[in-house]
Amino acid sequence: MPFLAQASSASARIDSVFLWVFAVCLAFLLLISFFLVYFSVRYRRSRNPEPEDIEGNAWLETVWTLVPLALFLAMFYYGWTDFQYLRNPPKDALLVQVIARQWAWSFKYPNGKQSDQLYAALGRPMKLETRTLDVIHGFFVPAFRVKIDVVPGRRNTVWFTPTLLGDFDIQCTVICGVNHSAMLSKVRVVSEAEFKEWYFSDEAAPRVPAAAAPAAGKEPPIVGLLRGKSCLACHSLDGSPMVGPTFKGLYGSRQTLLIDGERRSAVMDGALLRKAISRPGSVQVLGYPPIMPPAKLSDEEMEDIVAYLRSL
Repeated sequence: MPFLAQASSASARIDSVFLWVFAVCLAFLLLISFFLVYFSVRYRRSRNPEPEDIEGNAWLETVWTLVPLALFLAMFYYGWTDFQYLRNPPKDALLVQVIARQWAWSFKYPNGKQSDQLYAALGRPMKLETRTLDVIHGFFVPAFRVKIDVVPGRRNTVWFTPTLLGDFDIQCTVICGVNHSAMLSKVRVVSEAEFKEWYFSDEAAPRVPAAAAPAAGKEPPIVGLLRGKSCLACHSLDGSPMVGPTFKGLYGSRQTLLIDGERRSAVMDGALLRKAISRPGSVQVLGYPPIMPPAKLSDEEMEDIVAYLRSL
């Protein structure tokens, strides 16, 4: 019985190897513990005041050498076959770029769409190619039993086929800085029809679930734009703390800033917001790490974002 849902094609394979290794280790733990207690009692000093000098037993030494060797080779074989399985995707797998940075994930699809959540179709193989913009990270989806290191200068790959609908956690497994624990995201698995509807539409990012959607049943397009540009991976819309300053109430507030390296107290107006978005690092709110990547926005998108922040 698995502790987590088996939500991908790899889950059952990984679980079977884990349970097999666990069973072998448990059996040997019990066996060794039994003989340890038995021999401690059977050959205690009070019953054997004169110890016997035993030079060795070739048969026993052969058995306890070859049996563990065979078990270790079997563990290696099962682990290696699953490793090869996860590194050799089907030819029809959808290629998605996984981009890691302190402290957020973003996902880029073949048609140019980008999101801060991984959107996947039920039953469709998906190949992930990872890269990082800064330090080493670890991409891990527990319910999929998929984990891969994200290393600077390397493009590591892994694949899976989702087998359950729903949202599944993504975690970073390598300590990558002070906000490592906040480097979280989701895999959202939907039906093939829903995936195609989103993939071939003009939406910048997946729709939010109905329970989280506004009364009209659909999030505003500007929120989809912010989500698609990965802004919401670091900034909240409701005042909750995240890696970067919340967008709520940011426009028009007085902040202590570093503007082109000079510390100043200033009102965060439209001009400063445009500068902060177009030239990350030129305007920094003190108390937050300077990790914002550059965003490619049209003039219209920039004005829409500034106007939306003003309304919050």
